[in-house]
Amino acid sequence: QVQLVESGGGLVQAGGSLRLSCAASGSIFSINRTGWYRQAPGKQCELVAGINSGGRINYADSVKGRFTISRDNAKNTVYLQMNSLKPEDTGVYYCNVITLGYSYYWGQGTQVTVSS
Repeated sequence: QVQLVESGGGLVQAGGSLRLSCAASGSIFSINRTGWYRQAPGKQCELVAGINSGGRINYADSVKGRFTISRDNAKNTVYLQMNSLKPEDTGVYYCNVITLGYSYYWGQGTQVTVSS
């Protein structure tokens, strides 16, 4: 079992920045990949950024050059630094992990609202 706690969401004006955190606990040794997803109103949930145990990173095209995913192994935490935020970045952001045994775990979500 892996438990995930997200934090860092909030309300920000367009062009501003936020940093989301995803702290993992439990069977963290089994984590193979961590990703950030967002659920925007009226849209499908989409992958924003992901990082695997080997450090390989991928981003959605819509956030490339603006968002950065990183990991602090000592703190068992994955971060999503979001810069140059746009109103279309608004949504609930979820942290997700996939374990080596292909189990999926989700955090509770954190709301990000970008005003124009």
